[in-house]
Amino acid sequence: MIFKKTLSFAASTIKFIIIIILLSKSQAVGNTNKSYSKDEGIVSIMYHRFNENKYPSTNIQMEVFKKHIKIIENNNLDYIIPSNFLDNFNKPKNKKKVLITIDDGFSSFYENAWPYLKSKKIPFILFISTEPVGSNGYMTWEQINEIDKEDFVFIGNHSHSHEYLLNIEHEEFIKDIKKSIEIFKKKLGYNPKYFSYPFGEYSLKQKLFIKENFEIAFGQHSGVIDVNKDKFELPRFPINEEYGDLERFDFLTKLKPLEYKKVNLKDNYVLPSNNPPKLSIEFFENQKNIQKINCFSNEGNKWDKTKINFIENKMFVEFRDKFTFRRGRINCSMKDETGWRWFGLQFSIKN
Repeated sequence: MIFKKTLSFAASTIKFIIIIILLSKSQAVGNTNKSYSKDEGIVSIMYHRFNENKYPSTNIQMEVFKKHIKIIENNNLDYIIPSNFLDNFNKPKNKKKVLITIDDGFSSFYENAWPYLKSKKIPFILFISTEPVGSNGYMTWEQINEIDKEDFVFIGNHSHSHEYLLNIEHEEFIKDIKKSIEIFKKKLGYNPKYFSYPFGEYSLKQKLFIKENFEIAFGQHSGVIDVNKDKFELPRFPINEEYGDLERFDFLTKLKPLEYKKVNLKDNYVLPSNNPPKLSIEFFENQKNIQKINCFSNEGNKWDKTKINFIENKMFVEFRDKFTFRRGRINCSMKDETGWRWFGLQFSIKN
């Protein structure tokens, strides 16, 4: 009898521990830093191709890219080394930093941008999808290894296939990411700490799996990184021929984070049953000027001002219409005595 009671107690204890672990995992994906930090922030910038005129939506001309770097220098901004970014994520920055990221590992990056970045030793993260490596238009593993040897460069994981991963079953998504991890370990000797979601899109289930295998993950929504942002959905400003003009770039580098305590959103993957999504954002009690916030969103495939209401330190969003396939966005800004503050969210819309 005593033996059976001991077994029963042990089983109950194990069950309790499992429940606690599962609950902590589900809650840990959100924001855990609960104090207003006055962080100056990190502006993260995303590039793809260089001097590939056929692809204006993902391309930047090298002469423009060099002017971007000059703007960063003229504005007296420092680059953050990715390892320091990760190690000191929870420490507010008393001076704004810039983080450069390059997605996909195109040959045009290696041929055009890499020699320039190397000559100036500008730190950056290069996100690689493992399947296309070595194929036409993409870098080879030899070239990636060459870049990886430099102490100011960090390689990131960008999935295996770079397919639209929200279209596949979750088991296939897991296989895709595990395949990329396996290849990275074989080709580089390690799996990168950094991940970027293909197209910046993901579901809550996918985000939870990424959290188990990486230390930080980036999307493609606009905003400035601060200590209160979710480490597994960090914002980046996409730069291309249309959105890479010098005036806009200068404006982006001067943006400060618009901090918030919590985003109340069931899932960034929006199904027909909850389109438009219910969204509210909770700010800190001692946070000033939140009533000055203005938001714009693109539901109904049309950008317009978003209706927002405040109850104490919570902002409730009232979308005008349903979002259309495939992406929805809301961008919010606020100007105070220090300048412009900004954050954005991206939704993935299921047909």
